[in-house]
This record gives sequence, C-alpha cells and structure tokens, in this order.
Amino acid sequence: MMRSTIVCVLLLGGVAPRLAAQYLDARRHDGTTHVNAQSSGQREAFRHATVHYGKWFTAAGVAALTIFAEREHSHSRRDWNALLDICRSAQDACALGPDGRYLRSDAEQLYQRSRVYDRRANRWLLGAQASLLATTALFIIDLHPGEGPDNIPFAPLQVGMRIAF
Repeated sequence: MMRSTIVCVLLLGGVAPRLAAQYLDARRHDGTTHVNAQSSGQREAFRHATVHYGKWFTAAGVAALTIFAEREHSHSRRDWNALLDICRSAQDACALGPDGRYLRSDAEQLYQRSRVYDRRANRWLLGAQASLLATTALFIIDLHPGEGPDNIPFAPLQVGMRIAF
C-alpha cells in the first residue's frame, strides 16, 4: 500500500500545477528578468511533451497492473478451488477448530495462501485505479480547447431532420 501511495504522489507531483508564487516575474535590481523567453518556451514545450507522452505511459501502466492483478487472482482462485476439493472429499474435511482455523493443516494452508493472493490482487487493482485516475487527468490536461484535430479538413456539418405533423 505504501509503495502505491508513493508512486501516485510521484506521478501526480510531476503534473501538478505550479504554485502561484512561481508565476511571479522576479526582477533584478536593474529591471531585467531572470528567465528569458527562449527558456520559458523550452520549459513549456517540455511540459507539453511530458503530459502528452505521460498519459500513454500511465495508460500502459493501467494495463500492466490489471494483468498483474489477474495473475494473482488466478493463483488465489486455484488455491480456493483446491480447498473446495478438500472440503468436498469428506464430511468433516473442513471442520473448524475453536479458534476459527481449519483442523486440517493442508486446508488451512490453502486458505491462507488464497487470502494472500487476494490481498496482492487487491493492491495491484488499487494501483491500476490510481494509474487510471492519473491517465484521465493527463488526458484532460492535454486537451487543447478550441483546436480541432489536424486530420479533419472541414468544419463539422450539422445535419438535422424535420418531421411535420
């Protein structure tokens, strides 16, 4: 859980807007600015490229984390089905002790392993959801309002139909 939190903070920290104080144009005592226009343009181009390609990186992360979660879930399902096979083999095969544990050690071991794999799958899925949230934010940040795609040569047509009664 801690690892996924750190990853989320690092991802969101890279795309978070700058503080308002960083927008101030600090001037030297002679009236010149610290940052020239060329470096500002380079910084903006870098920020745009980071957001543009970062959204695809996080989208790939969503897919990868989901695949990892599926793998852990299949391990959990395999152990759970083995536990069910033990329970179906005899009437008292899955008897519970006073502490709530299975009396058979192999049944208890399968149950505990199934739970471990389930927890791992849940963590991978939480990471995938956090990555999906970051991907969504990056796609929204990368929108260019008022600009259409480059591959559409004509303005959109409005088509309608009137039906007289």
